[in-house]
Amino acid sequence: QVQLVESGGGLVQAGGSLRLSCAASGRTFSNYNMGWFRQAPGKEREFVAAISWSGGGTSYADAVKGRFTISRDDAKNTVSLQMNSLKPEDTAVYYCAADRSRIVLRRSLSDYDYWGQGTQVTVSS
Repeated sequence: QVQLVESGGGLVQAGGSLRLSCAASGRTFSNYNMGWFRQAPGKEREFVAAISWSGGGTSYADAVKGRFTISRDDAKNTVSLQMNSLKPEDTAVYYCAADRSRIVLRRSLSDYDYWGQGTQVTVSS
């Protein structure tokens, strides 16, 4: 079992930046691929970014590529999402998730085994 707790959300103006963090506890954090997802009001939860268990591989949704950066610090059991050049359409609840698979970076919600409770990000225009 892995427990995930997100933090760092808030209100920011368009063009601004935020850094989200996800603290993990429980089983060995370094064994998991980690992902970030988001869900806007009235929309389905969608993939944002993922990072491999080794930190050597990353994957991004086209909508955030070049603006967001995912990273991990296994010594601190954390995964982070640096979000720059934020847009109003980035407004959503952001969720951290853990995937037991270490084979490939996956983008489907059903592939992830553990989820955090989410943190709200609001980007004003």
